[in-house]
Amino acid sequence: MVGQFVILLVRLYIRRNGPKTMTTTSSNDSILGALLKSDATENTLLQLTWLIVRVTVGLLMIHNGIDKLGDVQGFADNVVAFIGLPFPVFFTYCAAYAEVVGSVLLVLGLLTRLDAAVLFGTMLVAIYFHLKADGFKIMPLETASLYALIFLFFLSSGGGRFALDSLVAPLFGPKK
Repeated sequence: MVGQFVILLVRLYIRRNGPKTMTTTSSNDSILGALLKSDATENTLLQLTWLIVRVTVGLLMIHNGIDKLGDVQGFADNVVAFIGLPFPVFFTYCAAYAEVVGSVLLVLGLLTRLDAAVLFGTMLVAIYFHLKADGFKIMPLETASLYALIFLFFLSSGGGRFALDSLVAPLFGPKK
């Protein structure tokens, strides 16, 4: 019954919008081209908002990495070792450089999906740390969760029209 309803909805959608609205991915896309491609819309106001969010979040995130580099041993002992990861100093440097370099690239909109994936990973670890250390206290958990959601958005959608990715992507797209 549900399957028939879904098929009916798809048929109505195709009849209303035509099959030309359904898109497929070209097999000629390179991996790098697909990584750089953005799901950009033509709405300029939305693209400007996308740019403002990307730049603001990137600039705000840089300080997290710089703070880790300011007290590597303290972060390694109090955070990384606390959550049980091996080689705490190594992982502190990994997180710090991922946050600094990834944030700078996010601000520029270069390799946005890759940057967002790495930053999303660091935020998942931060969420785990806050849950383990503080339980469900809203303040620290809220910040890490909001960052994670924003990075998930950029991971799934790319950097937008006003990103360096949109300038570089055509170089790696399908050959005509």
